Amino acid sequence: MGVVGPVILYEEGPCFVVAKPAGILTQAPPGIPSMEVQVREMIRRREGKTGNFYLGVPHRLDRPVSGALVLARHVRACRRLSSQFADRIVRKIYWALVEGVVEPAEGAWTDFMRKIPGRAKAELVASDHPEAREARLQYRSLGETEFGSLLEITLETGRMHQIRLQTASRGFPILGDTRYDAQHPFGKQHADVRLRSIALHGRVLSFQHPMTKDPVTVEAPLTEDWSALKLPV
Repeated sequence: MGVVGPVILYEEGPCFVVAKPAGILTQAPPGIPSMEVQVREMIRRREGKTGNFYLGVPHRLDRPVSGALVLARHVRACRRLSSQFADRIVRKIYWALVEGVVEPAEGAWTDFMRKIPGRAKAELVASDHPEAREARLQYRSLGETEFGSLLEITLETGRMHQIRLQTASRGFPILGDTRYDAQHPFGKQHADVRLRSIALHGRVLSFQHPMTKDPVTVEAPLTEDWSALKLPV
């Protein structure tokens, strides 16, 4: 059996989108598995490259999160994509399965948050806190499961653990997200907790191709961890 590499969802010129599985870092120091390393190996095998080459990663997904991840093959393309993320031009839609029924079924949440120093966790703070950063999202319920609501979330800002914190702080933690007090597991319960997933999936990325300026919309299929659930869609 051949080596199985990352699943490519879209590729055009120097820009491509892959399906990131849960349980792997987007980027990591040398010697630690990451999507960046996997994609580099895929390119080396596919193109027979032996030396160093550029691969830009203009955005990231948390380790336990799956979904669409865009990358770039040269600096100019990566800079243009990074600018789109910074200017909030990219449309980022996530699916999140949370504990509890969210009401109203559609709305918007605005909070102020910060990264807790020395910890891989975020917290809500007052708007006048010196480290406060505004966090905004829109959500709508796609229906209910035995655990709670399946939410479609459109991010307006991209803060660390934003969706995870904003849902949990309202009493609706994402399934499997024990860091934010979830009570129900999600997906395969690997012995190594770092490999476990949470019920948060980067479903859709919409952006402008960095070179052609054509509109691009990519939808990432749900992972195997979602297959055991009876989803309302």
